[in-house]
Amino acid sequence: MPRQLRAYSQHRRNDDETHQNHPVLPHLNTRGDMHMTNVGSKASTRRYARASCRVHFTNAITYNALTTTPTTTGSETSTNARNTNALAKGDVFAAARVAGIMAAKKTPDIVPLCHPSIGIDSVSVDIELVGPETGKEEGFGAVEITATVTCEGRTGVEMEAMTAVMGAALTVYDMCKANDKGMVIDAVRLLEKRGGKSGVWKR
Repeated sequence: MPRQLRAYSQHRRNDDETHQNHPVLPHLNTRGDMHMTNVGSKASTRRYARASCRVHFTNAITYNALTTTPTTTGSETSTNARNTNALAKGDVFAAARVAGIMAAKKTPDIVPLCHPSIGIDSVSVDIELVGPETGKEEGFGAVEITATVTCEGRTGVEMEAMTAVMGAALTVYDMCKANDKGMVIDAVRLLEKRGGKSGVWKR
């Protein structure tokens, strides 16, 4: 029995070590095991993150549809024209903005080691239509998506910002895929972060 007690005590000491963050990779503990980063000792500061990505079109149909405005003949609107930013599924940009905001709020459900309930203060998703450029990847146009997330807390919101742009980008793809199944989502990246021990970082 004494041996069992000593073994149990040793196990408890080792278990305490699992709560310490690895000095270089904080999503590992000092034993090299994966864990949720311990932020209990961090100061609560103002956090800010901005991320972006692009959805590239691979034919001219989607860009033309998104830039078509209704034409009127007398008192009637042409039935062959679509409202700006609207396709068969509705207003693409409005749906993508809402999806991006929802995605930011769901980040801990998607990325396993993100902290839940960090108390996001704001999420904004900006979407810009990029015109075709001959000889470049944007030869048929693209959509530029930028998300900004803020909070007051012990951990940053970089993952929330990047998850937001991906949620918005997937929604753009979903709403436009009837016209262009070859669309490419790329250049998902953090542009800027502020707050915390590491301070300001800009790309």
